Amino acid sequence: MKAAVFHKPGDISYDTVEDPRIEDAGDVILKVTSTAICGSDLHILDGGIPQASDMIVGHEFMGIVEEVGPGVKRLNRGDRVVVPFPIACGHCFFCIHNSPVNCENSNHEHYGPNGDLLDQKGGALFGYTDLYGGYSGGQAQYVRVPYADVNPRLVPDNLTDDQVLFLTDIFPTGWSAIDWAQMKGGETVAIFGSGPVGLMAQKAAWLNGASRVIAVDPLEYRLERARTVNKVETVNPHEVDAIEYIRQATGGRGADVCVDAVGFEAERSFFDKVKATINFEKGTIKVIDACFKAVRRNGTVSIVGVYGTPFDNFPLHRMFDKGITIKQGQAPVTNYIDHLIELVKSEKVVLNDIISHRLPLSQVSHAYDIFKNKEEDCVKVVLNPWE
Repeated sequence: MKAAVFHKPGDISYDTVEDPRIEDAGDVILKVTSTAICGSDLHILDGGIPQASDMIVGHEFMGIVEEVGPGVKRLNRGDRVVVPFPIACGHCFFCIHNSPVNCENSNHEHYGPNGDLLDQKGGALFGYTDLYGGYSGGQAQYVRVPYADVNPRLVPDNLTDDQVLFLTDIFPTGWSAIDWAQMKGGETVAIFGSGPVGLMAQKAAWLNGASRVIAVDPLEYRLERARTVNKVETVNPHEVDAIEYIRQATGGRGADVCVDAVGFEAERSFFDKVKATINFEKGTIKVIDACFKAVRRNGTVSIVGVYGTPFDNFPLHRMFDKGITIKQGQAPVTNYIDHLIELVKSEKVVLNDIISHRLPLSQVSHAYDIFKNKEEDCVKVVLNPWE
């Protein structure tokens, strides 16, 4: 089969690889019909999350069940499914306590309680390095899906791939950021980052009763997308002091909820880069600090951007003085996905309006280039594995 294969930092190519096979009774083999590039995939491409050997990447995918393991009871050959990006067994301590991203059984080699940089990670993720289970990803023509009775969800016949593909990751991730804030209605929500996850968090904020949604991003084409598809206020921090704008918009208090939808790969100054090198850090926490400044006292900051290393000078003092509540982590997709499918079915939310590029998987190297380098006004790339 054909697949997108990571070889080393900066090198992802379209290769011929072995077809996946059933390895456990609970597996299915999926014929992938649609897949997408996620900002988290860039962390592998750039070396921010280390991977020493070749790996099929991609954790946003859906398709048709091609082969079924003997232990699978809920799925049949020919079923069309969308697959959450975390891999959960469904019966361990964390799975039964609504924390499937911390599954104790899916990440056989590197699971542990510490959450270390190079070991002791949480549950497994598709196509996201050996540290997170070593499972091949879905930027491929076929993919092995373990625990098939637990994670995949059947797709209604009347919904297209484009309508539901982002239920794999970015919409549940954006939803998590807002749900964690336990909004009551009427809140001002400031979302830092208008990439795919930020755009989805904007949609989730409106759906959960926000009275005002402010999007912060340094790229004008992404702000234009936010204004067009989500009808939000936008702030370009290159042109306006975003913190001051948010405070002035809220009577000097700050936003009720701030969302970091950027992570460690935010824009950096020369000083930021030097500091990170000296401290053995990857990237920067400038967006977290901006959220801490922009949120009101006793407000909530949700962090769904990825961070992989410790950071010196973490602004704990600001978090303590303002009484900020913080929630962060990988999205527990299986907790939300059934509800989110219903939102799509009932046309209460549109997800495919963020797609900027549709390309064949054979052009995956080009797709990564324009996504990483923010060329061609690239917001979200969907790939067809059969072209």
